Amino acid sequence: MGKDYSNIRPYDDRETSQALKRVASAPELKAISDFIYGPGHEEELRDRLRNLDGIYQFQASVMAGVIQAIIDKTSAGLTVEGLEHVRDGRKHMLISNHRDIILDPAIIQLVLFNHHISTTEIAVGDNLIANPLIEDIFRSNRMIKVVRGGTPREKYLSSSLLSSYMRENITSDRCSVWIAQRNGRSKDGHDATEQGLLKMFEMSGSGDFVKDFRELSILPIAISYQYEPCDFLKARELYISRRERYVKKPGEDTISILTGVRQDKGRIAFHFCPEITERELTECASYEKNERFKALADIMDGRICGSYRLWDTNYIAYDMLEKGDACASEYTPESRAVFLERMKKGLSAIVEKEPCIDMDELTEIYLSIYANPVRSVRERQAGDRGRSCPV
Repeated sequence: MGKDYSNIRPYDDRETSQALKRVASAPELKAISDFIYGPGHEEELRDRLRNLDGIYQFQASVMAGVIQAIIDKTSAGLTVEGLEHVRDGRKHMLISNHRDIILDPAIIQLVLFNHHISTTEIAVGDNLIANPLIEDIFRSNRMIKVVRGGTPREKYLSSSLLSSYMRENITSDRCSVWIAQRNGRSKDGHDATEQGLLKMFEMSGSGDFVKDFRELSILPIAISYQYEPCDFLKARELYISRRERYVKKPGEDTISILTGVRQDKGRIAFHFCPEITERELTECASYEKNERFKALADIMDGRICGSYRLWDTNYIAYDMLEKGDACASEYTPESRAVFLERMKKGLSAIVEKEPCIDMDELTEIYLSIYANPVRSVRERQAGDRGRSCPV
């Protein structure tokens, strides 16, 4: 690689070994060890980290077990479909919808690792690197640092560097890359690919739309959780955002990371979709320049939306907002009662701390987080039927 990627690339094996020795000495490791392994395993974990030689050993000896433990402790099971699309031995740009800061890419890595498929590098915003400990853990786990801040020129240069780095990874057959379809998590339940992301990819291309995107081998992934990670935090943020610009407090991203890890998630589904084809890219290229990105984003969104797993929680929320029972066959009275009790408890805790928040509006926002995926699927299905009808 000719460009200087040292500030954004993951650690190499030597740097990882050094970083893990720093992690092994961190006081915060006790809390992590107690949550994952239970009390009494702290020193064992510290010793293991000190003796790891590189990235693969870290992922195999520590991270695979950590992520599996989180799934076992906080979910009712993980379903994976579509792995045949990543068994081709090629490198891909994996692009998924984004619901949890850490677990979305971490579970993808675990799935690939467990099925003897090379893990990817992971694009993560530098706003999540709250301290040197988190940076050491992330960059030892194949994290690409996405620089968010700076002047417009600095942002442009950072995007150009990131684009080149990811393209070189894939075209040189070094490794696949994961990145979310948008800047930040979906908080309202609507998953949509940002055209700006696709334009960033093009920055490192040759100017030939079809060739440039074909060589990235874009493969969408649909991610869904029965219980939305950080759902109560997201509802509160959306409520405040209706009234003023929401400004995160120091450490808020760290709170979201920990909440997402610890929170009960119910069932989880990951679906690897077929990659974007040359025929589809050629069709996109037939449009005017800006419309090309819109068309490509729509194809990707169609893949993700069409493979998104809807849960009883989604249908319950939809019927509650619509004040009907159109989806009643998708859930039981018992599951509805469990959902309502959980919602009441979580939202009441928010209003108790902030009495100025209107409970009715907060409830509507919360239910929309779960109902919007149902709406998106139905709208897309209706649109597909309309496009398939003869003129």
